Amino acid sequence: MSPASPDLAAREAGLRGRLDELAREVLPGGRRALDRLLPLFADFVGGGAAVYLLDESGARRLTCAGAEADFPLQIEAAPRAALAFDGGFLTWSPVTEPAGLAAEATALALAIGAAAREARLDDRLRVRDFEVKTRGVQLEALYDVGLAIAGTLDFERLCEEILMRAVSLLDARRAALYLRDGGRMRLDRGFGGEAQESIDLDSAEGRELLSGAPRPSCCALPGTQHLLGVPISSDGVVKGLLVVGDKESRRGVGPFADADRRTLELLANQAAIALENAELHRQALEKERLEREIELASEIQGQILPKSIPAVAGWQIVGWNRPARHIGGDYFDLFPARPDSPSLALVVGDVSGKGVPAALLVSTLHSSLRLLLERMPLGPELVARLNRHILESSTSNKFITLFVAELDPGSGSVDYVNAGHNPGVVVRADGGVEHLGPGGLPLGLMPYATFRRERLVLAAGDLLCLYSDGITEAAAGDDEEFGLERLVELLREGRTRPVAELRAGIEAAVETFTAGEPQGDDQTLLLIRRDG
Repeated sequence: MSPASPDLAAREAGLRGRLDELAREVLPGGRRALDRLLPLFADFVGGGAAVYLLDESGARRLTCAGAEADFPLQIEAAPRAALAFDGGFLTWSPVTEPAGLAAEATALALAIGAAAREARLDDRLRVRDFEVKTRGVQLEALYDVGLAIAGTLDFERLCEEILMRAVSLLDARRAALYLRDGGRMRLDRGFGGEAQESIDLDSAEGRELLSGAPRPSCCALPGTQHLLGVPISSDGVVKGLLVVGDKESRRGVGPFADADRRTLELLANQAAIALENAELHRQALEKERLEREIELASEIQGQILPKSIPAVAGWQIVGWNRPARHIGGDYFDLFPARPDSPSLALVVGDVSGKGVPAALLVSTLHSSLRLLLERMPLGPELVARLNRHILESSTSNKFITLFVAELDPGSGSVDYVNAGHNPGVVVRADGGVEHLGPGGLPLGLMPYATFRRERLVLAAGDLLCLYSDGITEAAAGDDEEFGLERLVELLREGRTRPVAELRAGIEAAVETFTAGEPQGDDQTLLLIRRDG
C-alpha cells in the first residue's frame, strides 16, 4: 500500500482530531451523535458516500453526503463508498479505498454504528412512549365513559352513548351495536354506513364475531377493510355485540391494534353492566305503570259491578267476581229490566284484552245496555244495536262476549240472547243437566251481525249457572284446565245447598285445583235458583 498524499494526511489528521473530540463526549447519544458523525464520514470519504443499516427489513439508507441523519429511507443509486452494518458486523466498501485510512475508517464506522443503534432505540422508545401515553388517554376516556353510561338509565340514550363512545375511543369510521333476541343478534343501531340487520349466533359468522377476530369479509359491516368485534356479556351470557370497522389514520384507514381490542373489551364490560341496570330500570317503570293501570282498571270495574244483589221472593241469587293478576274485562250485573215490571235483567260479559282499555269498554257496555233496556225490550234488535255501538266505541281488536237475559220471577221464564258467550248450564231439581245454545257472534266484530232470542223455564229446585271462561280455563301448574265437567259436577252435587255455599264451594275447588297459581283471566259466576 503506497504512502498517503499530503492532502490525505491532512484529512487523516483532521479526522483523528474530531474522533478524539467525540471520544471525550458521551458518544452513544442516539440521533444527536449520529447527526454529528454522518457529515464527518461524508467529509472523510468525499461526495457520494452513504451509510446503511441492515435489519430484518433489508438495507436502509441512513444518510448520504451533506444530508441529515433521518432513517429509514429507501436505497437509491449506488454510492462511491459505503459503510454497512449487519447486526454488530461492519463492512467497509469504498469504490476506491483511501490509502492509509482503513483504521480510521473502521473507527469512524464503529462510532456511526453505535450511534445508529442508539438512534433506533430512541425511535423505538419514542414509539413506546407514544403508545403508553395513548393508552393512558384511552383509559382516562374509558373512566369518563364509565361515569357517563353508568348514570344513563334511559335505554335508548344508553345504546346511542355506547355506540358513539366506541367510535370516538377507537377512531372508527364504522360501528354497530347488536342486542340479543333469542338465538340471534338484532341490530339496535349503526354508525357510518349500512350494517347487517341480524346475525345468527350459531352461524359461522356469529361464532367468528363472538371470537373477537372477525375477517373483513364478515358482512356485519359490509365494505369495511378492517373489523373488530367483541361480545357484551353478563354472568357468562352474551347479551349483545359491539363491532367497529376501519380505524382512522393519516394514510386513510388502518387495522386495529391489540390495545384497541383491549379498549373495546373494557367498554363492552362497562356497557354490559349499564345495559343490565337500564333494563332493570325499564322493568321497574313498566311494573309501576302496570300497577297504576291495574289500580285504575280495578276502580272502574269496582264502580260497575253491583254492590248488592236484588232480593226476589222465591229465588236465591248470588254473583261473584275475582279479578286476575292483570285486571281483565269480566262483568256481571243484575238490575230491574224495566221500571214498571218485576222482571230482572241478568248479564254476564267478557271483554277481550286486559287493563284500562278492557275496563273502559266494560263501562261502555254497562251504561249502553242499561240505557237501551229502558227504551226497548230485551231481544235481537236490542243486542244488534248494542253491537253497533260497541263496534263504534272500541278499537279494531276488541270484542265482547255477552249473555243477557230477562227473568220473570212469577213464571220462572228466562228469555235470553247469547252473543258468543260460554253457554249457560241448567241443573234441574232431579239432577238432570242442560247446556244452553252457543248463540251468535260476539259484539264488536261485524256491524250487521244477527242474534236470536231463546227461552227456558225454571221450575222449583232448578238451578241456572252463568259463568266466564276464567273458571273453566283456570289452569294448574301443568297447564291442565279446571274444565266444564268439573264445574257441572259441582253444580249437580250442590244443587240443593244454599247458593251462597255452592258459590263458595266452587271458588274453593278452583283455588285447590290451581294450587294458588296466578291466573291470567278474571273469574265470574252468577247462580240463580228457584225455590218456590
